[in-house]
Amino acid sequence: MLAIIACVLWATAFTGIKIGLRYTPPLQFAGTRFFISGLLLLPFIRQISLKFRIARKYWKQIVVVGILQITLQYALFYTGVSMVPGALGAMVVGSGPLFVTLVAHFMLKNDRLTVRKSVSIALGLLGVAIISLSRKELMVEGSLIGLGIAVLILNNGLAGIGNVVVSRTAVGLPPLVLSSFSMILGGALLYLIALPIEGFACGPFPLEYYGALAWLSFLSAAAITIWYILLNRPGVKVSDLNMWKFIIPVMGAILSWAVLPGEKPDMYSVLGMVVIAAALLVLNLKKRNRTLAALP
Repeated sequence: MLAIIACVLWATAFTGIKIGLRYTPPLQFAGTRFFISGLLLLPFIRQISLKFRIARKYWKQIVVVGILQITLQYALFYTGVSMVPGALGAMVVGSGPLFVTLVAHFMLKNDRLTVRKSVSIALGLLGVAIISLSRKELMVEGSLIGLGIAVLILNNGLAGIGNVVVSRTAVGLPPLVLSSFSMILGGALLYLIALPIEGFACGPFPLEYYGALAWLSFLSAAAITIWYILLNRPGVKVSDLNMWKFIIPVMGAILSWAVLPGEKPDMYSVLGMVVIAAALLVLNLKKRNRTLAALP
């Protein structure tokens, strides 16, 4: 349930990102978003002196996660998304669980690629492709599309490495402290990198910009913290957890139907959702049977 909540929050991000990028350059907007997200979490960590003592003790892990999962990953994500059509970008980003599974297979001894997991990934990718191909914005002319795809694939690879790093090195580090300080550090670095490249966008901005920034900051704080909590739970495998990210394009489509004028369900989108549901069933059916067998 926590994984589903996090994925539903992430599914709402695309509309907010589109609004924010109308008024500020991508890296500057991303840096502002994550810096605010980290600040939002600070009040929820009890005892100010304790939180800073913990941060000093685990500063290496915080720096690695902040640079890897916030600065580098989201710099690539925002850059890649700006180079490719929306549907194509969604399809490449939606293949993320495949890259996480491959990274986990080679970096974690207890998280190997199995036949069941391979079938589940194949079904999930097929579902994402069906949903994405149903959109009309897939093919456009432009010399940067190939580069954009490469950037997004690299982003997926970094996401996999980041998930494994959190799972392996953040033992004993409270998820709230990790997510708060890593987002503050990663967001600040993103903003500093953006200034010489993109310049400084100082506004004034309309109300919809601040609304989008506020929502994106909140969802990042909530979703990333939930994800770090799950990655640190005993028995949770990185690849299995990331399979739930296949529901992000499903929820994104549903939200588009509910919010955007002119968007409505079509046969391909519904078929893609059914295929993704089958992928998740294939992955979790064995676990459910194993759990039932263990009951008295």
